[in-house]
Amino acid sequence: MRVMKTLAVLAFLLLAGAVHAETLLFVDDHEVLYRSGTRAVVQTLNKYTGNPVVTPDNPRRPWEKSIQWVSVYRDSQSGRMQMWYQAFANKEAQDKRFKSTVAYAESADGITWVKPELGVVPYKDRGFDLPTSNIVLIGAAGGYGDRYCNSVVVQPDEPDAARKYKMAYYDWSGAAGAAGHAGLCVAFSPDGIHWKKHPGVQTCASFGSKTMQPPFEDEDPYLEERPAGKPVRRNWRIPTALSDAVDAFWDPRLSRYVIYAKQWMSGPDGGLAWKHGMGRSESPDFIHWSRPQMVSTVGEHDPANLEYHTSPVFIRHGIYLSLNQLYTRENGTIDNELMTSRDGLRWDRTFARQTVLPRGGAKFFDASFVLTNGNPIEMGDELWFYYGGNRGLVRFPNPDEPGMPKRAAQYGSGIGLAKMKRDRFVAIAPDPRAALRNWNPNDPHRKAQPPQNTIGQVTLKPRDLAGVRTITLNADAARGSVRLEVLNEDGYRLRGFTKDDAVPLTTDALSHPAAWKEKKLTDLPPGRYLLRVHLQQADLFAITLR
Repeated sequence: MRVMKTLAVLAFLLLAGAVHAETLLFVDDHEVLYRSGTRAVVQTLNKYTGNPVVTPDNPRRPWEKSIQWVSVYRDSQSGRMQMWYQAFANKEAQDKRFKSTVAYAESADGITWVKPELGVVPYKDRGFDLPTSNIVLIGAAGGYGDRYCNSVVVQPDEPDAARKYKMAYYDWSGAAGAAGHAGLCVAFSPDGIHWKKHPGVQTCASFGSKTMQPPFEDEDPYLEERPAGKPVRRNWRIPTALSDAVDAFWDPRLSRYVIYAKQWMSGPDGGLAWKHGMGRSESPDFIHWSRPQMVSTVGEHDPANLEYHTSPVFIRHGIYLSLNQLYTRENGTIDNELMTSRDGLRWDRTFARQTVLPRGGAKFFDASFVLTNGNPIEMGDELWFYYGGNRGLVRFPNPDEPGMPKRAAQYGSGIGLAKMKRDRFVAIAPDPRAALRNWNPNDPHRKAQPPQNTIGQVTLKPRDLAGVRTITLNADAARGSVRLEVLNEDGYRLRGFTKDDAVPLTTDALSHPAAWKEKKLTDLPPGRYLLRVHLQQADLFAITLR
């Protein structure tokens, strides 16, 4: 019996090793030794033509004058999808707790969403007395500002069933005077519908205090101003504080919860609350959070009127990715860019200000800004990104977006959906400006107009291929071809593994199996090798080694 158990364990371990896969995304050159004749091209997400998939339902739901911020979760077993979105009653709310609420919707397919009448939070405001609603969380009483945002983390394996669902958001303590500060708040739920707020504010935020100098270390950060004939101005002068929007997720590398959020930068004169950058905080239990740390900001190469809004982060194949939001205050617009990081602390803006998810035309629900999301949903061969959109006040000409239906122009806000083929964030493609020969400009034989380049190659850093049985390429070769070549660590070719020996890949596929006419990977002796991908009018997105 013991022998049979041992054999079973060995079989399991062999099977586990056989299915182990490593996917290399080319969102940066971390795995690349060098590239020749190529360029990296960030990809644009494709908007669903039926957008918005969730629309504000006012006046039937008076708390939904506009809707924006969104978190989505898909149960991997049932396929059921849950959504939490921010609903604004705006200035029409008499009871401030209902000015900005968290509302709930669910779907079987991610396209058609239902707003169930939950009976969790009755709506009683502005003459309405509705015993049931789709609201799951309201703001604190007595706050000087609004409750804001809703970032939900779901952990099916959470040992405490009452905390399977976790929400991070911004709210007020509800106390008066100096004790009435705002900041990071959290709540827990067993089902995503019935939420229990954890008491207090976990991390205090700055409020007011624009252009004020930081207080002295022995000074109370709370300051009241009493202008003649005007209400008291309350200021919490906290230099390193997060602001009013957060995005949370579980980081398996650290075995900790991590938040990325707006964090205030001081101005050229040292005055507080100048612009927002990307702040970061972490926690072992979702309650006790580390001091916020600024990890990325706009720089001298950005327009002077630009700042970050929020920077939702997710992990894909061990890489931290963010569809970072870029805010221009003068015209009230929010665009986005792809940022990448290998450790979550140092962020790469190679694709700065190259929009990944474009705003819509002037008449559409997402004309003014796009609020990107930190938890894309994997649906078959696609990644689905839900986002909040608002038409707002666009103060410059913006042409209509082609291909969008009338539905997109019927609403001033909503939740939209955008898609991409799996892992196609960035393409490595032949650079049409490159040339096979670097001509001397004084060479009389130099061609005046060299032909547009159509080829290129990517050489990866040396790696041990022991245990690797297959290599697949996520590539679009429908207009040309892709070939995989194997060289030894010193760059010498190997017979049977050259580009001429490779079977050309000539279609658009997420997992082309690399092959050679007469050789297999198992024919390679132990050692370290260079993988070189040859591109002929083709785009390379990722490589997977199994």
